[in-house]
This record gives sequence, C-alpha cells and structure tokens, in this order.
Amino acid sequence: VQLQACGGGMVQTGGSLRLSCLASVRTFRNYAVGWFRQAPGKEREFVAAITWSITGNTDYADSVKGRFTISRDNAKDTVYLQMNSLKPTDTAVYYCAAKLLFGAVPRQSYAEYDYWGQGTQVTVSS
Repeated sequence: VQLQACGGGMVQTGGSLRLSCLASVRTFRNYAVGWFRQAPGKEREFVAAITWSITGNTDYADSVKGRFTISRDNAKDTVYLQMNSLKPTDTAVYYCAAKLLFGAVPRQSYAEYDYWGQGTQVTVSS
C-alpha cells in the first residue's frame, strides 16, 4: 500500500488548508487512517484518526479539536484533513498513515500503523 500526502503549503494565522491522503489500493475503505505531524526538534504527534468506513469514528488531539476535521471519500480512495483557524503552532510536516483494521476505535499511536505517506509541509505564519 502506498500513500501520497499532499495539500500542504504556507498560510497566515487563521487560514485554512485541506490535506489529502491518496491510497494506491481500491479497498482503502477497509483501512483505519491517522494523521500525524512532526515539528522541527519535536517528536511525531497524533493529530486525527478515522476508523474504517463502516464505522467511520473519528478522534482528535485536544490541540486541534474544533478546528480540524478528518473525513474520507471511498470513491476516491482518499482521506482528508480539513484544517481551519490555523495557528503558528500547527506548523509541521504532516503525515498520513494507514492500517488494515476493522474496528470502531480510532488509533492514536503511530506505532499501530503499517503504511506511511511521505509527508507534506504546513507552515503557518503569524
């Protein structure tokens, strides 16, 4: 499974971006997907996760709740991360990750995911 993350860029504080995670498999609907980010000098941290499409449950880091929304489009084998009200503290490289997993609990630990995209840079200026 190959994942391609895209949609990053540079925005001002308060702006919005939508990241996309495109999968190489047509059964992406059966995969749990997470978004993680890593800022310079910091550890990779959980951002958001969604379970496989039958349950579609979501979870978010406290720092992004109410601002970010994870969703999936099964017809396009894509998971999105809509980011609104961006802050300079959101600046990081964002990664999507996936795991073939049928369940109802979104996964927050990066160690649980088997497949990773290459990352896309998000920079928020003040």
